[in-house]
Amino acid sequence: MLESLQLTPADKVLEVGTGSGYVTALLAELAGQVFSIERHPTLADSARKILTALGYSNVQVFTGDGTIGLPAAAPFDAILVSAAASDLPLALLSQLRDAGRMIIPVGSQDSQQLPIHPHGQGATGNFTS
Repeated sequence: MLESLQLTPADKVLEVGTGSGYVTALLAELAGQVFSIERHPTLADSARKILTALGYSNVQVFTGDGTIGLPAAAPFDAILVSAAASDLPLALLSQLRDAGRMIIPVGSQDSQQLPIHPHGQGATGNFTS
């Protein structure tokens, strides 16, 4: 999933679903700025402490509802969503910069697709099952 985002050191990334912070750390190695949102306060606090202890200064971890993203920090060059959604969330799409990319598992529990959703003029999405 990370490779598919085609991140550069200049990119500003939103991660939805911080979890332990492992993927957040990988994103921080690849991108210039990482904003991560986690709905569980305990997980967010733990990840924040670990990432700070590891010296990641280009990461900000927030506690909140990832389905609405972080409008105040938008636009983002890339958005990575860990949890599946039944439909493509328009709130997150609206936070992508023109030519931005979003990867999110979409579909039911029985059948999900992993769209790489490029955003902007002339963009076409690639989907894998």
